[in-house]
Amino acid sequence: MQVETIETKHLYLRGFRKEDARFVISIWNDPEMGEYLPDEAMEEIDEAYLKEIEELSEDEICCYMIAEFKDTHERVGTCSFIPSADGKVYDIAYCVHKKFWRNGYATEMAGGMVDYAKNHGANKITVRVNKDNVGSNKVVRKIGFEVIGEKCYKKRGTELDFCDYLYELNIE
Repeated sequence: MQVETIETKHLYLRGFRKEDARFVISIWNDPEMGEYLPDEAMEEIDEAYLKEIEELSEDEICCYMIAEFKDTHERVGTCSFIPSADGKVYDIAYCVHKKFWRNGYATEMAGGMVDYAKNHGANKITVRVNKDNVGSNKVVRKIGFEVIGEKCYKKRGTELDFCDYLYELNIE
């Protein structure tokens, strides 16, 4: 799913392109940056996985995006959203490269997706955040999200127990 580029104060949130695959893999498969993601980081990236990531722009349900600086176009992180069938609820996600942590970019990315959803008829936005991810929990609370539930599961490919908060932001 592709959408127009979302512009924030410092960033463009643009559609994912095939050439972004290795950047995405560098974040999602890094043990530190991917610590709270639901999938285990892969020790070796094979061609099948690379091809799967390269094809994210063709996903018909989820809109995968790359956050990049407006001035230099250096990539900052990844983000995505899945709108409900009626477009009233958007589920968002974001991940910032560790060299840009603690600079407000996660808040800016999430805020940009919230604004986009509002402008496209959403009345509710949801996001799941690992309970132990202090930084990300601060981000969504700062924007106004409230916890409405919890879910625990095994991190895929591991025996690790993960528990997420389900946050919701009502727009109406």
